[in-house]
Formats: sequence, C-alpha cells, structure tokens
Amino acid sequence: MSRGKDNGTGVTEFLLLGLTGDPEQQRILFWLFLCTYLVTVAGNTLIILAIGSDPRLHTPMYFFLTNLSFVDICFTTNLIPKLLVNHIAGTWTISYPHCLTQMYFLISFANLDTFLLAAMALDRYVAICKPLQYYAIITPQLCRGLTTLVWTCSGLISLVHTLLMNRLTFCSCAREISHFYCDAYLLMKIACSDTRVNQHVFLGAVVLFVAPSALIVVSYMCIAAAVLQIPSTPGRRKAFSTCSSHLSVVIVFYGTILGVYIRPPNSFSAQDTVATIMYTVVTPMLNPFIYSLRNQDMKKAMGSLFSRSSKSS
Repeated sequence: MSRGKDNGTGVTEFLLLGLTGDPEQQRILFWLFLCTYLVTVAGNTLIILAIGSDPRLHTPMYFFLTNLSFVDICFTTNLIPKLLVNHIAGTWTISYPHCLTQMYFLISFANLDTFLLAAMALDRYVAICKPLQYYAIITPQLCRGLTTLVWTCSGLISLVHTLLMNRLTFCSCAREISHFYCDAYLLMKIACSDTRVNQHVFLGAVVLFVAPSALIVVSYMCIAAAVLQIPSTPGRRKAFSTCSSHLSVVIVFYGTILGVYIRPPNSFSAQDTVATIMYTVVTPMLNPFIYSLRNQDMKKAMGSLFSRSSKSS
C-alpha cells in the first residue's frame, strides 16, 4: 500500500531511526531488548499458568490479572521482534501496511492496559470498602462483561485512529521516524497533509485515556480512607498489602506514559523516545516481578507450579 502526494510519487515504507546510530550501542541494545522480551514473555506466561492451575486464584482480581499479563505479552510482541529482526537484517525500514498495523495494536493494547488497571482498581475498592457485598457486586458475569467491553472499546478506538492515519499523505522526502516503532504522534509530525482532524481526535483519546486513571485515583482515595479507619495496625497493613502490587504497577505505567503523550505532537523529543521504553518494554517486564514478589498468593501458586513441573520431569 502506498500513499501518494501531489506529484504522484508515494511512500511504501518508512525508515525507523531507532534509539542510536552507533553500531556498538546498537549491539548492546539488541541484547538488552532480546533479554527483556524473553523475560517479559516467560514471566507473564508463568503468571497465566500459575493462576490457571491454582483454584484459589480463580477470583475476579486474578481474572483481570490474567488478561493484563496476556496483553503485556502481546504489547511487547507487537514491537520488539520487529526491532530485533531489523537489527539482524541490517535494515531499519518498515512497510507502510506493517507500520499502520503496528500502530493499531500499540494503541489497542495501551488502552487495554489502562482499562484493565481501572477494572482491577474497582475490584480492590469493592473488596476493601464493601467486603460483605463483594461477591454480590463483582460477579463472574460482571467480570466477563467488563473484559468483553474493554477489549471491544480498545479495538474500536484504535481502529478510528488507524483509519484517520491512513487518510494522511506522506511525502517520500520525509519518511524518517525518530523511533524504533511506528508512533502515531511522530507519523502525524512527518505527514505532508493537514493533521488537524487527527490531532483533535487524539485530544479526545487523551480524555478517554485519563478517564480510567481518574477512576483509579478515586478508588484509591476511598480505599485509603477505609484503611485508615481500621483500628489495628496489622489490619491496616493486611488491607494495604492486598492492593500494593496493583498500585505499584499503576504508578510505573502512568508515571511514564502521561509525561510523554499529554502534550502536542510537535514537542516530542529524543528524551521522550527513551522514556517510552519504560512503558513499552520495561513495565510489561516488571509486572510479573511486582505481582509475584509482593503477593503471597502468587508466591504460593508459583511454588506449586514449579513443584508440579519438577515432579513431572
């Protein structure tokens, strides 16, 4: 697929400039990204297997965590393998259809992360603030319905952005993307046609992106108020420990992505390129460690999984 410009020529591929042009640094980054990707896939797969094999973890919170782990695997798989292949092949180009496909899944999985984190915050709010009504409110039907809704909404939101990007014209003289993947902001920046509609839609997307974070903030404000009313210190510590893992993931995820993207596209800088590595590569890798090291139930489930594996071998 190509996009034409006024004189009839078009762009069939883009050039990804990556993070550095230094060959030695590129080799180091190749091994870092490869190791990070393998750890991310292995760690999140272990979480999914541990939850699936332990009946004690067949609860709403871990149902959402399973979805989050699966999304994290897909999120990094959408980006890292292409970077590794480019390095091995010695070419940094990406075809126009592949670029839009990568952008579609990037936006979709990023939105899924935000919606799932909000659903998990809601789950923790009900568990701590309304414990007697928890199983009446957070039913399996509600969990499945919420999950179906967030997957559908994320796909539709991403589809709108991708279709709007597809209508833009890209000139052959400006096909370089200062990133290691197809970022929507940077694609708008190098477009030769009017991007005002895209920018307005992205402003609306920011509102949709912030809405789940507002729900998370309100949920944790209510949780904090409820925890402070618990008379005993051990009781407060136990209540807080049930949501500390989730809160840690929220802080890491939103602390990087909000600082990068809630600004006009023309202000994107090289420092922002490095910062995006945090939420596209590092955060999906950290999630399994945060949930397994800070959660006693996950530790037991992991131990049982490894124990069964060792016995079977």
